[in-house]
Amino acid sequence: MNPKARKTTIGLALTLSVSTLLLTACGTVPDAESTGGGTDSAGSFLPCAVSDLTGFKDGQFNELTYDGVAKAADALGVETRTAESTSEDQYAGNISAMVDEDCSLIVTVGFALAAATRDSAAENPDVDYALIDSTVSDDDGTPVEVDNVKPVLFDTAQAAYLAGYLSAAASKTGVVGTFGGMPFPSVTVFMDGFVDGVAKYNEAHGAAVKVVGWNKETQDGLFVGNFDDQVQAKTLSEGLLDQGADIIMPVAGSLFLATVEAMKDRKIDGGVLGVNNDAYDASPENQSYYLTSVLKNLTNAADEVTTAAGNGEFDNTPYVGTLENDGVGIAPLHDWEDRVDPAIVAEVDQLKADIISGKIVVESPSSPKS
Repeated sequence: MNPKARKTTIGLALTLSVSTLLLTACGTVPDAESTGGGTDSAGSFLPCAVSDLTGFKDGQFNELTYDGVAKAADALGVETRTAESTSEDQYAGNISAMVDEDCSLIVTVGFALAAATRDSAAENPDVDYALIDSTVSDDDGTPVEVDNVKPVLFDTAQAAYLAGYLSAAASKTGVVGTFGGMPFPSVTVFMDGFVDGVAKYNEAHGAAVKVVGWNKETQDGLFVGNFDDQVQAKTLSEGLLDQGADIIMPVAGSLFLATVEAMKDRKIDGGVLGVNNDAYDASPENQSYYLTSVLKNLTNAADEVTTAAGNGEFDNTPYVGTLENDGVGIAPLHDWEDRVDPAIVAEVDQLKADIISGKIVVESPSSPKS
């Protein structure tokens, strides 16, 4: 144990992805995953990660984040440790277990872990934390700055704006849709950008493409209630199809698969947008459905933050991924390349340039502030 006494909250049951053992409060020590050739390059630096409910093999948010931590650890020549959560009441205990393991940096994945991260950071000022896709707030929701917590944020509204424009152009019915996993800011920021991108297309082309599933003005829309219920996601997708949508952006991790299944069942020649990573690569059996994906470069961000901490350069200034720094973007059109007018692609390229230059400002109440 580190000579500095570290406070920990009650150790709850947790699953460690590296050892695949279910740990309990009795304090079983997890196995470390060796990702490098030793610890010479970073001394005793130990980066760790705690997942949300979908775990580090989700092919999405958690896995992409851990890939970045592991990449940095490999370059630094150190090990990593991880704790996978299978229920919400494990978040605090999993973070505490990583503190007990003398982790130098604990990367916590997602808005749902924000409160547990904040509380652990307050109790353990000698440990650094990186909170992926969320700011830190007090119990009333007011943002607070914590010396040893670095928020890692993404202005996905910028990239979703481009995807919304493409979706409006690609729609044959004149109706596009979206739904979210849960109403977190890191989810609704996608939906806001998507709505504004459709509105921009309508303005530029004198069109009247309609968005169903999200009202930016009232900040109200459709949500599954979690990120792992494929049945409910399919039900929501069917509801959007019933309203005429033929292009749908599910902001719900891997639940885009349910949307594909709904389209298959209805024999609808439509398009689905992935989020976070490129759905075309993540689900090759459904490649013909993927118009594009709104990318969040979680791996690069986690790598950058972990590397900095390993080199003794940790700070609590938020990292914000944008189009300009390639922290966000959209995936290639892949199979849809021949189905989208090249003139539209050129317009999207120009919109991207205009957003980067500041000529166009994409605004969302959920956009992160650097």
